[in-house]
Amino acid sequence: MPLDSLLCALFLVGSFVVAGIAQTIWLRSRCSRRLAVPIDFGRTLLGKRIFGDNKTLRGFVVMVPATALAFALLHHLLGAIDSSWVAGIWPLTDAEYLALGALAGLGFMLGELPNSFVKRQLGILPGHAARGGFARMLCFVGDRLDSVLGALLAISFVVPTPWRTWMFVLLIGPGVHWLFSVALFWLRVKPRWA
Repeated sequence: MPLDSLLCALFLVGSFVVAGIAQTIWLRSRCSRRLAVPIDFGRTLLGKRIFGDNKTLRGFVVMVPATALAFALLHHLLGAIDSSWVAGIWPLTDAEYLALGALAGLGFMLGELPNSFVKRQLGILPGHAARGGFARMLCFVGDRLDSVLGALLAISFVVPTPWRTWMFVLLIGPGVHWLFSVALFWLRVKPRWA
């Protein structure tokens, strides 16, 4: 049976919503603060931080396994409710969904790094907006798309991902990602909502 592009996209977004909730709870916890170690370990390139203080181990520690579990759990639950619901998504076992979810979570987290690197090299401080209308808009869009693109690229290496799935995820995903940024701001995890 051919893949259902919209169903695949909804599966991906739904899984990342579940993983995002787990990450939000984790980042709010005291325990997570012990892992607030910058992944660049304070190193610089051309006199500027590589990624900055906001890209820490604590994000990777939860997002990769949370996404893995979300993929496997959502696949299992959908199959248990009605097997026709999983007929249009990738024909994988729960264990394979666990692995695919881990890869997607890793891609999501790694996808943020090039954007952070560029912003640090441009002198934009972690957690701050760029100055100027166009630069600010470009950074806002980049902050919403970077991790979504990273996740899509990662899964596309191992499973066929229809172009329409890409399109749906790129239309839905950035808005969902922005809502999590707003939630993290209101929970005082992030210094700004954008």
